Formats: sequence, C-alpha cells, structure tokens
Amino acid sequence: MRVRRIRNLALAAVLAGAGLFVVHGTAGAATPACSVVYKPNSWSAGFTAEVTVTNGGSAVSSWALGWTFAGNQQVTSSWNATVKQTGTAVTASNVTWNGGLATGGSASFGFQGTYSGTNAAPTAYTFNGVSCSPDVGPSSSSPSPSSPSPSVSSLSPSPSVSSASASASASPSASQSSQSNTGCVATQYCDGFENQTGTTPSGNWTITYPDCSGSGTASIDKSTGHTGSASLRINGAVGYCNHVFVKITLLTSLSSNTWYFRYYVKHTTALPTGHVTTIAMQDANDSNKDLRFGGQNSAMQFNRASDDATLPEQSPDGVALSKPLPTNTWNCVEFKVSGADGTIETWLNGSAVAGLTEDGVPTHDIDSQWLNKTWRPKLADFKIGWEAYGEGSDTLWYDDVAGGSSRIGC
Repeated sequence: MRVRRIRNLALAAVLAGAGLFVVHGTAGAATPACSVVYKPNSWSAGFTAEVTVTNGGSAVSSWALGWTFAGNQQVTSSWNATVKQTGTAVTASNVTWNGGLATGGSASFGFQGTYSGTNAAPTAYTFNGVSCSPDVGPSSSSPSPSSPSPSVSSLSPSPSVSSASASASASPSASQSSQSNTGCVATQYCDGFENQTGTTPSGNWTITYPDCSGSGTASIDKSTGHTGSASLRINGAVGYCNHVFVKITLLTSLSSNTWYFRYYVKHTTALPTGHVTTIAMQDANDSNKDLRFGGQNSAMQFNRASDDATLPEQSPDGVALSKPLPTNTWNCVEFKVSGADGTIETWLNGSAVAGLTEDGVPTHDIDSQWLNKTWRPKLADFKIGWEAYGEGSDTLWYDDVAGGSSRIGC
C-alpha cells in the first residue's frame, strides 16, 4: 500500500503540474469506486473545467457526480451534463446520451464559472450519492490572470463530500451565465454574452444588414438572460429592408463538414403564417446563398435561399410534423447540418423534430422537395436575427449560443 500510494502521489503531481487534478476512489465491499480528472483553465475572474469521471463499480444507467467548492466559485453554464449548484455544493448529472457507464466506463463533461480570490480545484467527490474516498486531494493556489491553469501548492488527503451535500445540490441553481470567447470543450464554443461591455454586439460578433437596412435592431440586453443577466436582443420589424442579423464566423470554423449548433431563444409573438428567418448561414458551396432557419405557417422550418426549397414541405401534413416555437419562455434549439451527405437533424427542448429531419431518403411532406437537387453545404458563418418577408414582427432574445463538431445538448 505504501508503494502504491507513493506512485499515486507522484502521478498526481505530474498531472497537476499540467493543470490536471486527479481524485481516485477506493472500492469497499458495498461502495463503488470512481476516479475523476478535473482540468481547469482559469483567467482573472472566470474559468472553464473539463471533467472526466470513471465508474469503478457496477454498471449504471445514470450517474450524478457531486463535489463542494472550497471558494466562491459559481457555475454559470455547462455542456454534456446538467450541472446545478446550491451554495458551494454542486451536482453534475448525465444527459440523455451519456448516462450508461459500464464498470471502468468514463464520461466527460465541462462547465464554465466565475470566481474571485482563490479558484481551488475540488478534492473530493460523490458518485450517485456514495463517497469516492480520495487517495490524493491536491489543492491549488489562486492563478494569476495570465496563468492558463492553477499552480499546485500541496498534495494531501482531503475529506470526502457527504451524500447530504450532494443531494442538497440537486435543487435548481441560481441565475447562470456564460463567458465569451471560451470553449465548451476542445471542439466546441459557447457564448452567453456576459463579457459584452456595451449595448452594441462586439468582439466575435458583428451586426450586419444584408442588402439594406431599416428599423430592425440588435443590441446587448443586460436585463434579460437565460443564464446570467445578458442576452442578445433582436427587435424584428416587418418588411424586407428591416432585417437585421448579428454574425459570427467562429462557430462554423470549428468543423470542416459537420456542424452542430445550440442556442436558447425567447420571443414574444407566435411565428406568423408568412415566411420569417431567425438564423442564416452562408453556404459557400451553394453560390454563397444562405441556409435559413425560421418559420412559416406558424411552425419552424428550414429554407434554402438558392432554390427556395423548404423543410418540411409546406403542406398541412408537412407543417404538422414540425413544431411551433413557444412564446414568452426560453426554448433550447439544436440542429445538425452535414456537409458530407447534406442531412439535417433538429431538436426542440431536447426532443427530435420529425419535420425538420432530412435523412437523405425522399419522404413526402418532409424532404422530397429538399432533395430535388444534390446539396452538400459548406457553412461559412452563423447569423442570428430577424427577417420577415411579408408579415410579422417579433422581439427575440438569444442566449447561450454554442457550436462545434459534436452535439452540445440543452
């Protein structure tokens, strides 16, 4: 045991020097073991952390990892897990596609947060309410603003988090927010507009008025947010020249031929009968025309600007296979666009939308019109905004926008 402990301490020291914090669980007769790798990336007032948990006990169909922060860290957003915080106690629970863990199986997730003072890494965890008693528990000193990861001040055993603390953390968290210009994971980017300092979108975001400008406006709203206190507000007006969008190119540059997008949106007015666009993406393989996402006949739809094809088809049965966008509440919208085969998948609040699925096989009322031509998109930008072609005005707020080469989740 002494030799094993020395080896574990040596390994932990090497990993901590690289910004990785490892806690090993010990298995008892009835206690499942877990190990956790916690990789932080800190700056002056915020941080991200990538976390990998490995199940050392019996196979599970769902999991919840609990820990307690030693400082005043506040989780502001997450990906690939649902992370909730009460006080200093935090619980990260699996999402729909990563709940099953065999013995020795691992799941990875990440989160963003804020802090002041010391940003010490957690040193003890619970797995499904059972303590993972650590062999090692490094603590860290507060990073300087330029430091990419915290430095380690000591390596010492630490007490585990009680199951009572883990269960207490399962209640809903306080208001959350994303930081700007930080990655969800290595292949993803998330932005909650919290780092915008003025009312005009800036940094990675640029206001654009395609073709002409009118009364449509885009601004940073510091009083409304899905998480935190900031969001992007679009005042959408009626009429072709009243369109307005806010553009980012970083989201599409994270992948070469398959793009996943996720955003939260709240709006005040139901989608109209006429065609409207809320998301537009320049397609370099389609004469630089936009792939558009918005609505028509009161339900969500895709529209290809080059030939005006719609997904779903605008028959009554096709529209019924799409979904309206609920008003006056935050909705999570996700979609995938493949440049390899031209397929599209869409989810609203975590549920797949049949009418917004293009699977490459013509289906009447859904995608037979869309497949009239071979389409292999190359997306060059991602634009959020509003364009109403014949009727309808709306006020919309967007928050927690994310993109990458894998599904982000709600």
